[in-house]
Amino acid sequence: MDPQKQKEQFNYAYVCALAAQAGLNRVDAAVDDDSIDVSFKSKGYHGKPIRSPQIEFQLKCSSQDLVDGEMIKYSLSRKNYDDLRGSDFVAPRYLVVLLVPADVNAWVMHEDDYIALFNNCYWLSLRDAGPTENEAQITVHIPLAQRLTSATLREMINRASQGEWL
Repeated sequence: MDPQKQKEQFNYAYVCALAAQAGLNRVDAAVDDDSIDVSFKSKGYHGKPIRSPQIEFQLKCSSQDLVDGEMIKYSLSRKNYDDLRGSDFVAPRYLVVLLVPADVNAWVMHEDDYIALFNNCYWLSLRDAGPTENEAQITVHIPLAQRLTSATLREMINRASQGEWL
């Protein structure tokens, strides 16, 4: 398999594992023409402004050293940037970047009692991002404090049920 395709598949599996633990239902997009690779939704939330909230993700994966201080500096295509920014969407949209080791054999550790997935995933909302003059790429800064976890996914869904974004 092409190394970039391996990264895409691993990123998808990683995020889906977190969502499964968070109790969220996966919604797959058949075609990624709107910069959304996967969505998650939850039932219930009766009495909330949004009864069946949903969140949407553009997934990216890199083995490059993108960490600079307390930030990840990720070069995002102008199309993805424009598709993810703004607040006029039905569901909150997030950029999710998974950083993996350069050696594909180090992505998963197999033990008798468990497996471990390496390394970590981070999220960024471009809701309030402004327009850019860049024609091809724009570098976005993702705080290392914004690590994607099962608890973060639950918080995103809870906020989405209120019509809010994280």
